[in-house]
Amino acid sequence: MTKPLDATESAQWTAWKHATEAVSAAVAKEIETAAGLSVADFSVLSRVIENGGGRMAQHELGAMLGWQRPRLSRQLSRMADRGLLFGETGPAGRRLITVTEAGRDALAAARPAHARAVRRVLLSPAQALRNDPFWNVLQRIAGDAAPADDLAELS
Repeated sequence: MTKPLDATESAQWTAWKHATEAVSAAVAKEIETAAGLSVADFSVLSRVIENGGGRMAQHELGAMLGWQRPRLSRQLSRMADRGLLFGETGPAGRRLITVTEAGRDALAAARPAHARAVRRVLLSPAQALRNDPFWNVLQRIAGDAAPADDLAELS
């Protein structure tokens, strides 16, 4: 039987959770304020534009995001209703997602906000730790836990 976390481990775990929540919340707020996008909108647009040149098969997008089909379909429908993208049937009956000019503009507005928030809330406070083993451990954990495409979103 595995023993429970001790006081130090529990404090570290709690600090980790609060830190990741704070960074995520700051990034979400900056993106929403700058471009009116949710984090999910930002994730979809950035994947389709950066990995697909603005057009991508829906099943490929779902695989990149690690989302199940119902979640992806609901998200894409909401984004289509807002004019950020549209779907169409492509070759072999595959569903293709295309980002509109409004979607491209929104991502262009969100990118600097994303970078600003990441720098302000995460990178600047951790400046002294840049070459610290802690960052190497984080990269290793992230590499073990997420596809390479997910890691690119953090840059």
